[in-house]
Amino acid sequence: QVQLVESGGGVVQAGGSLRLSCAASGRTFRTYLMGWFRQAPGKEREFVAAINWSGGITNYADAVKGRFTISRDNGKNTVYLQMNSLEPEDKAAYYCAAASRGTVITATTPREYDYWGQGTQVTVSS
Repeated sequence: QVQLVESGGGVVQAGGSLRLSCAASGRTFRTYLMGWFRQAPGKEREFVAAINWSGGITNYADAVKGRFTISRDNGKNTVYLQMNSLEPEDKAAYYCAAASRGTVITATTPREYDYWGQGTQVTVSS
């Protein structure tokens, strides 16, 4: 029901910023909980941030809290992840995910999300 395509990844120096975008198609996009996950080689996919359908409630992993900001524009069917003060540890493939209506903002595991994008690579150099 929902298709997701991430963009905005690239190479940035430590301390720099990037903004990732997730373009969504689907009639019911605005009713979905949206999240960002990331996965580095040899590591499990980990939760980064989530935002509820209205954009009024957000949830962040401790590792990114204070540095990353998730937002959404339902009129544009797009979710964003603004990443500031990037660190080498932030290097990973970043994935956009959508969860069906009714999924709570505290959902932080991949199994709680129903739709996934293809990922966009973020590389942070020092």
